[in-house]
Amino acid sequence: MRTKKPVIIIDSCTDLPYDFIENYRVPVVHLTFHFEGRDNKDDFFQSLSSRTFYNALRSGKVSTTSQVNADDYINIFRPYIEEGRPIISLTFSSALSGSYNSSILAKSMLLDEYPDADITLIDTKSASLGSGLIAWNVVKMLEKGASKEEIIDWVENNKLKVAHWFTVDDLNHLKRGGRITGAAAFLGSMLDIKPILHVDDEGRLVPVTKVKGRKKSIRALFEKLEESIINPEKQTIFISHGDAEEDAQYLADLIKAEYNVQGFIINNIGPVIGSHSGPGTVALFFFASER
Repeated sequence: MRTKKPVIIIDSCTDLPYDFIENYRVPVVHLTFHFEGRDNKDDFFQSLSSRTFYNALRSGKVSTTSQVNADDYINIFRPYIEEGRPIISLTFSSALSGSYNSSILAKSMLLDEYPDADITLIDTKSASLGSGLIAWNVVKMLEKGASKEEIIDWVENNKLKVAHWFTVDDLNHLKRGGRITGAAAFLGSMLDIKPILHVDDEGRLVPVTKVKGRKKSIRALFEKLEESIINPEKQTIFISHGDAEEDAQYLADLIKAEYNVQGFIINNIGPVIGSHSGPGTVALFFFASER
């Protein structure tokens, strides 16, 4: 009997462009954020514009987030199980979110009901367009006829080669998330210090160094790319930003001037990650010799 086509399910923290999600009909598990007195679905800024969201954060308003529960995964998984299709679920880093653990619980509950269900859960150990880069590649692999096994092998062999480099503009958002102390945020803001952070092999957000000034922080991301990028001519470079399109384009121009890459995917950081990283964040993702 011919195996049915697998389905790739992502979560909204991939921060992929909405038209890509629509064009490829990718099923999405939507995280939620509490903003201006109500719970909102992270729908890739379809219901709320990125400019409105980030301007509200700039004015001092606060957005908080909550993790996806197992029922959300069950509701997404169930129709594909009933169709007999293998499921490959790609989740936001388990070190930054409870999504992966919720998917594990959902799988366990569904296997009680559907013992023959074929569900593969993958912790991408990635964030924002880092997990988006992984999803973008495997969705295209699936369209070209790749098998379930080929897709899973590709993800497991490549996810820790996806370099993540970030800089933030407003240290107070890192302070609220417990990433830095209040004193460090105050002093850093006074001195115009910008941290450079990355996501490590465990999927954790880790501060690496600091530079003085915004332009230098963007250039520092480019320098990190120079240190470790592999086969640039075969790559599409991913850049996400917190309503900082000019800075994202400046970073793309730095890369374009030195490397003959295939192209760029530039998109806003969604409201869930943006609630923690804040406006002005710029993040760079590419395949590297190591994270």
